[in-house]
Amino acid sequence: MEKQLHDNICEERIFSSIFNKHAKDLHNFLYYKFGELLNPKDKTQEAFIKLWQNCAKISPDKAKSFLFTTANNLMLNEAAHQKVVLKYQQTKPKMSTNESPEFLMQETEYNDKLQKALANLTESQRVAFMMNRVEGKRFKEIAELLDISTKAVEKRIYGALAKLREDIKEL
Repeated sequence: MEKQLHDNICEERIFSSIFNKHAKDLHNFLYYKFGELLNPKDKTQEAFIKLWQNCAKISPDKAKSFLFTTANNLMLNEAAHQKVVLKYQQTKPKMSTNESPEFLMQETEYNDKLQKALANLTESQRVAFMMNRVEGKRFKEIAELLDISTKAVEKRIYGALAKLREDIKEL
């Protein structure tokens, strides 16, 4: 048995010789075992990257075993990932809802009423109301943005609410 002269493979010369010696065999092993679909070239490269990252911990006589085990595990992980991807590709999104057609029709009618009622507001009321209810801004923020007093904002929003209630009841 040959005595190892070097304790680790962090030297570029030793690492290159291991790469040249095992890269083709490792690629072929992965290709024959898993096929081209799971990218054996990429997994071969990843295995050598992991070997380089752990070069101080691995002796040259254990390098081949480390490479083949690591590459095999990478391919198995990729195969498991592809199964999950395939499973979720096969599930169809839910196209129906639990709401009755009557509820959906009422919702549409109410939305139409709301849009008409919003259109009937004055521009100042609509702007203040939408900033408060849609954008979630506080009265003070709206007052600063519109360069008016907080009381003016309150008046516009409360006026808008009263007008909306009145218009939606009529419709």
